[in-house]
Amino acid sequence: MAKTGFIGLGIMGKPMAKNLLAGGMDLLVHDLNEGAVAELVAQGAKKAGPEEIGASCPVIFTILPNGPIVQSVLFGPGGVSAKIARGAIVCDMSSVTPQESRQCHEKLGGMGVGFVDAPVSGGEPGAINGTLAFMAGGDQKDFDALRPYFDIMGSSAILVGPSGSGSVTKLANQMIVNLTIASVSEAFTLAVKAGADPQKVYEAIRGGLAGSAVLDAKVPMMIRRDFRPGGKISINHKDIKNVLASAHAIDAPVFLSSVLFEILQALKVGGHMDEDHSAIVKFFERNAAVEVTGKS
Repeated sequence: MAKTGFIGLGIMGKPMAKNLLAGGMDLLVHDLNEGAVAELVAQGAKKAGPEEIGASCPVIFTILPNGPIVQSVLFGPGGVSAKIARGAIVCDMSSVTPQESRQCHEKLGGMGVGFVDAPVSGGEPGAINGTLAFMAGGDQKDFDALRPYFDIMGSSAILVGPSGSGSVTKLANQMIVNLTIASVSEAFTLAVKAGADPQKVYEAIRGGLAGSAVLDAKVPMMIRRDFRPGGKISINHKDIKNVLASAHAIDAPVFLSSVLFEILQALKVGGHMDEDHSAIVKFFERNAAVEVTGKS
């Protein structure tokens, strides 16, 4: 099988790369975290720099912290594009702005290289279990070529539209997820302040209209006080900042997301950036002087 490149072995990328290895891919990997690289090499991957990956691999995946890092890895000195072959496909799974995705599509397209923006939803559990949802933007032929890889790493993949459409969809996804966590946090803080047992409240409402995947994933974490990151506040802070920038660029008011960003900003000031975004509850707890745990 042709070599496949994978750049970015963080919370999401490392288990995704492991699943590609388990699926039989001949994988070249790169990350600044040498420990993560060594872990993948021990499982059969080869260590390589971005330029070597670009020269060797007809399919290359990136999943990186932000747009400027993506641009640097692809187009900077020693980057993927330095020696990339015509006909190759780059798939960026990072959460970036639609404009940044379209810039990559245009630059690589000028080199005869395909580009698909395909951010994911499902968090670390989905990355580990291979059940991620891919939301893609780009050309149909490139998406079709990537389908076997998406099938290994996820349970669904949809081409939403042209370049940038996947990133737009991811921003919408992040708005819904984080606003839901904030709403759940406020509601459970109220319940505990009023003297209710949050576990019983959760059990009572999860089967009704208020039930959701977010409720099931995050409320038990809040109650256990388990804020180990599956999706760090730092990443979601960046994503909602991208929401505001993208919305302002097209004159789309986003009132709730603006308030959400200030909540995330307060959590940043409070030193919570490396915690899971279920820790949004801490903003509401601090203001109400309670904790969503046990029976108050």
